[in-house]
Amino acid sequence: MQTARDLFLDVGYGGTTMDAVAARCGVSKRTLYQLFPAKTDLFRVMMADHRRSMLALPRPPGEDLPLLEALAAIFRLDIDEIDNRDRLAFVRLVLADSDRFSEIGEMIEQEGAEPARRLLEDWLAARQVRGELRAFPADALARMLMDMIFSVLIKRFPGDRLLTVEDRARHARLCLDVFLHGAAAKAA
Repeated sequence: MQTARDLFLDVGYGGTTMDAVAARCGVSKRTLYQLFPAKTDLFRVMMADHRRSMLALPRPPGEDLPLLEALAAIFRLDIDEIDNRDRLAFVRLVLADSDRFSEIGEMIEQEGAEPARRLLEDWLAARQVRGELRAFPADALARMLMDMIFSVLIKRFPGDRLLTVEDRARHARLCLDVFLHGAAAKAA
């Protein structure tokens, strides 16, 4: 998978062929096609694998971390610089090629952002049932939280200085704190 992923990152979705994947992986085309009948099937598996690099969900059974620490673990704020660069490269590939290849948009819905949002929604709803979060539509909470955190971890606007992984994690933790506690001063 990593070798195929590297090829997609090197030449893009459109430039990657199953012939090239087979050659780079050192397997026959027949073997590759037995595993993945089409390029979309291979990319779909990579998309699902990538989702786990973005959100560590579902969580281990019986885990009882405080909300802030659990959310930091879910969003993988402890990721190292190399793994962070790898996950950002895949995000950039998907974003760049999704405009040209409609099947990538479909895969995002089926294997990427939407399943991730639903997993986060379920986790947040379970924390609501435990009384740790106030009653609020869990789907809206999941969407807001993903917008807050991924805008820090992924997006970079022209003129922004490149943040280190530590800077991004620190800022993401501030976002989590605002998410959990708000920004308004406590009433006296």
